[in-house]
Amino acid sequence: MTENTQQQTAPPSELPTQYAPAEVERPLYERWVERGYFEADAKSEKPPFTVVIPPPNVTGSLHLGHAFEHTLIDALTRRKRMQGYETLWQPGMDHAGIATQNVVERELAKEGKSRHDLGRETFIERVWQWKGESGGQISGQMRRLGDGVAWSRERFTMDEGLSKAVQTIFKKLYDDELIYRAERIINWCPRCLTAISDIEVEYQDDDGELVSMKYGDGDDTIVVATTRAETMLGDTAVAVHPDDERYQHLIGKQIKLPLTNRMIPVVPDTHVDPEFGTGAVKVTPAHDPNDFEIGQRHNLPSLTVMDERAVITAPGPFEGLDRLEARSAIVGALRAEGRIVAEKRPYLHSVGHCSRCKTTIEPRLSMQWWVKVGPLAKAAGDAVRDGRVKIHPQEMEKRYFDWVDNLHDWCISRQLWWGHRIPVWYGPNGEIVCVGPDEQPPTGEGWHQETDVLDTWFSSGLWPFSTLGWPEQTESLAKFYPNSVLVTGYDILFFWVARMMMFGLYAMDGTPPFHTIALHGMVRDQFGKKMSKSFGNAVNPLDWMDKYGSDALRFTLARGANPGVDVPIGEDWVQGSRNFANKIWNATRFALMNGATVEGELPPVEKMSATDRWILSRLNKTVAEVDANYEDFQFAKLSEALFHFAWDEVFDWYVELSKTTFFAGGEQAKVSGRVLGEVLDVMLRLLHPVVPFVTDTLWTTLTGGESLVVADWPADSGFRDEAAEREIELVQRVVTEVRRFRSDQGLQPGQKVPARLTLDGTALAPHEAAIRQLLRLQPEGEGFHATASLPVAGATVALDLSGTIDVEAERKRLTKDLGAAQKEVAQATAKLGNEAFLAKAPDNVVDKIRTRLAKAEEDIARINTQLGNLPES
Repeated sequence: MTENTQQQTAPPSELPTQYAPAEVERPLYERWVERGYFEADAKSEKPPFTVVIPPPNVTGSLHLGHAFEHTLIDALTRRKRMQGYETLWQPGMDHAGIATQNVVERELAKEGKSRHDLGRETFIERVWQWKGESGGQISGQMRRLGDGVAWSRERFTMDEGLSKAVQTIFKKLYDDELIYRAERIINWCPRCLTAISDIEVEYQDDDGELVSMKYGDGDDTIVVATTRAETMLGDTAVAVHPDDERYQHLIGKQIKLPLTNRMIPVVPDTHVDPEFGTGAVKVTPAHDPNDFEIGQRHNLPSLTVMDERAVITAPGPFEGLDRLEARSAIVGALRAEGRIVAEKRPYLHSVGHCSRCKTTIEPRLSMQWWVKVGPLAKAAGDAVRDGRVKIHPQEMEKRYFDWVDNLHDWCISRQLWWGHRIPVWYGPNGEIVCVGPDEQPPTGEGWHQETDVLDTWFSSGLWPFSTLGWPEQTESLAKFYPNSVLVTGYDILFFWVARMMMFGLYAMDGTPPFHTIALHGMVRDQFGKKMSKSFGNAVNPLDWMDKYGSDALRFTLARGANPGVDVPIGEDWVQGSRNFANKIWNATRFALMNGATVEGELPPVEKMSATDRWILSRLNKTVAEVDANYEDFQFAKLSEALFHFAWDEVFDWYVELSKTTFFAGGEQAKVSGRVLGEVLDVMLRLLHPVVPFVTDTLWTTLTGGESLVVADWPADSGFRDEAAEREIELVQRVVTEVRRFRSDQGLQPGQKVPARLTLDGTALAPHEAAIRQLLRLQPEGEGFHATASLPVAGATVALDLSGTIDVEAERKRLTKDLGAAQKEVAQATAKLGNEAFLAKAPDNVVDKIRTRLAKAEEDIARINTQLGNLPES
């Protein structure tokens, strides 16, 4: 239980009769920001707690994935702030190279211009102008959600400080020979005209064609299959498995490549699967990553047969054709020569597309800048293996190791104008000079800077320390690095998380960027399907916040957040969370109107009723349960615990059981009023990190305190009263059983029934008034005739139902239901006793019949009990 030293309780009249989120949330959030609650002081002596926001794209707007992730981070940071930590939730945005350049280029296209019409410098000025006018709308949407970020510290990956960090680490990596320039296969977008990262490639099943074609002549014939016939112009070998007996006579021979005047070798390579297709594959080193590796192993030439726009450049009849036009023309030419063995259309296969413009990507041999990731990746793996960094849930560690232990060198150059330009200068005689942030670039005739920019992930990989002022040794860096936890989706474990691990360990002398990596799943629709505009199931979270309030959306998301597991969400669930917020509001308002208070110390335990002691015991168990689940990132479990404690135990049981006490007034009412005030105080504190708006409004009214944002987090006082818990459990059993009986008899919830309660000698005796009120049981009075008697929890509840139900009609209904249940039992028993049926029927069918049998038997027992309880007619 918490010590309360707050001001005089505000009058309940300050609370409107209904909670209106739209009137509360915006002004309340602005008040939090104005008061500086979310700012972090590097000079503070409090222990630090640091989380960085996964920087959203400057082009982006809040989607459900953001809302989900931000809700979890906000809950963590709000709780830590209440626990007395100097809490920094670092905000900022990513410059999103390709996405932003595409947006501005589309605007230019409307004016009939391209970036080349403007030139590089003017185009970049235009992008900055767009960023100032239209970029970053997500910041305002984060405020709507209630994100408690330190807005004064907001950073942008292209701002001056972060640009200096990028140049510094590039120079350091270059000097340490961990950055180099080489010709390799990369993902290429023919529309964006740049290399793109693996995470910027979206794979989907496309209808294509699988063409099997004959290479060579006579005994030297071999059949290969491909979905990209146009690339055969760049084939420089055919590969077979070295142990494949079918092709032993061809290994090492030269065979004729159709439609060209070239001869190509047949090479042995263990990469080839002899069981797949014909066991022979065409090798195009310049246009396929696997073929490139085969080419490297066998010293094969790499022939580029397409330009940057995927137009054929190979001399001959197909030169100048787009790749898709060339595909059809080449298949036609092969067919005319009788070299097509088989054609399969449509052929569904996985194809990579640019995530920005949806163009089919083209693997392409290209001169690019690379990071040699070997030593960096090893350090990133070691940090998890030796326990310096924990991955949660732990089962995700395997995926992490599978990635970092097999990481290929990272292509970091992009053929864009918007981004961090690579700080390398080329001289007139082939010189290459890398320039640091405090160095002057070489000048003179013939010197020019590299035109490529860096991959966006290069700068975002520095995010945990560049946002704190690195490479300068700032107070913020000393205080808030390393981050306490990283909360992010498992889908970017490999791309963003691994890069932050590599760069953090490298730049910060072996200190990892965070202590814990807490991975969450993806938000899906209520049927578990991926949300997408093309599926018609995408949701704008702002619509739900407008309709139901931000707290309702947040609580729904948190309640579905099991570590590393995808989260289904539907509008009816958000509506249910809105009902929960309303329940908190209405019940707290009722409590305030009926004596709930935080004034003074809690009364001595001996003055409390069993009901008071029960709820305080349950309260402290809930505090302990919520704390344990926060430490384990079990947001769903802690939200569920809070929901059931608040709705079921506080509102549906404690408040209802205490109504007779409140209505009677007197000393006991004051005691219960103080207990109820304590329970509400602690409960609202516990709920605040997940549902901040409604709880802060109610808590400040209840306590007169400044704000829950800066209030203390409740501690488990250790108070337990198992005897009181057992006693109230008996009351709950009586009420639940009699309510079930009333429902079975067709009585309305508010319908009053005369009853005799025999509670003497049981722990239930002190609760008779509360039980009668909850069950709408009148005193027995004159002429009382017990027509039904319910023994429960050591007591007896006798009811007089004469005049309240039509006994004969009820007996007929129950008798009919009994006959149906008995028929179901007979049919199910007969089927389960039929050996021939059991031998043929699928297991799921047999299981369904067994379930039906068990249900019917339960129905028979229930109906017989109801018939036995009916009064004599």
